[in-house]
Amino acid sequence: MALKRIVVVGNGIAGLTAADSLRAAGFDGDMTIVGDEPHAPYSRPALSKAALLDADDMTSHQLPASTHEALEVRGVSATGLDADRKVVHLDDGSGLPYDAVVIATGSRARLLGTGPKTGGNAGRCDGELTLRNLEDALTLRRRLTNRPSVVVIGGGALGMEIASGCLSAGCEVTLVAHDRPLTRQLGPYLSGVFVAAARRHGLKLAPSHAVDLRSTGGRTADGRPLVVLADGSTIEAELVVSAVGDAPNVEWLASSGLLTNGRLEVDARGRVRPGIIAAGDVAAFPTKHGIQRVPLWTSAIEQSKAAALALVRGDEAPEFDFQPYFWTEQFGLSLKASGFLPLAGAPEFLEGDPAGGPALMRWSHDDGSGTAVAINKRIPIPKLRRLSDTAPLVASPTA
Repeated sequence: MALKRIVVVGNGIAGLTAADSLRAAGFDGDMTIVGDEPHAPYSRPALSKAALLDADDMTSHQLPASTHEALEVRGVSATGLDADRKVVHLDDGSGLPYDAVVIATGSRARLLGTGPKTGGNAGRCDGELTLRNLEDALTLRRRLTNRPSVVVIGGGALGMEIASGCLSAGCEVTLVAHDRPLTRQLGPYLSGVFVAAARRHGLKLAPSHAVDLRSTGGRTADGRPLVVLADGSTIEAELVVSAVGDAPNVEWLASSGLLTNGRLEVDARGRVRPGIIAAGDVAAFPTKHGIQRVPLWTSAIEQSKAAALALVRGDEAPEFDFQPYFWTEQFGLSLKASGFLPLAGAPEFLEGDPAGGPALMRWSHDDGSGTAVAINKRIPIPKLRRLSDTAPLVASPTA
């Protein structure tokens, strides 16, 4: 059956990329993009990097104009999907019929506290912020203008980027993490590099689990948040920012019959079932480590391209070839990595040396693949990916 109507649920980068890719693949029918964010799609990674330090116009998060020529319905959430009748139900009581649907509802920040449920911070303890969307970034920027004392909970890339931004804003910052920051994401060697840089910039580390978030004022308006650690001790601050992971937005699909053990699983072409594809943070897809979600910006983009092509061409479309790419900027360091993470052992230095400064490194894996990492070194992404595919003794001159 020819596709005449496609509904894209989710107006983030995955939904935007899927819509643009559908047009590029030849779909010329009616397309509707529906999403709960009132803004045009934007760069989410920029929120924890340049956006915290941007000028007042905050332009670093903006994306180029889209080519999808679709009807955009913003500020409206999907509440259900009837796969038999082919209708997406919305929270305004309306329904959108479709011939095919793209599920790109992303994920949301997990919360540590369980305080009063008010407004947009439903389920969030007073004083606990997260950094997931543009409103979060604007709120955090506003709070940082008074240079409050800050506790960041979570030692992953997001937590470390937030801590770096808060320090640059002139705040006193403590980061709470059970493991050494970035160890789970990057491995011990690179973790050591970043932790050393963080300490030089003045970051205080509290090696412990954060188990609860309370208030010094008994949840009164003037009480400061208290972070409760595993040993029962507390850390008081004027501002607490949690970066303790994300949860996929799949609740609206609970009665759809599309979930497998609570997960939205797709095949190697991004298909849930005929006429239904999914991509981005919401989707669990096949990797060499099994079926899993990979909540990375570049993963969402590449998944969406592959899934859109499969929706138009079916089995003639190529399978999604997952090539991990990760980058972070924090504490004066800029890292780009092509290949699977985390990394064990010490690297082979292709350029630079362990003493510091710009460096280009490579780790070799047992299956013959590799991971190439550049720190404070300008290198085109395609070249970095080529270095991760092979095991050169010496890197070629920078292109």
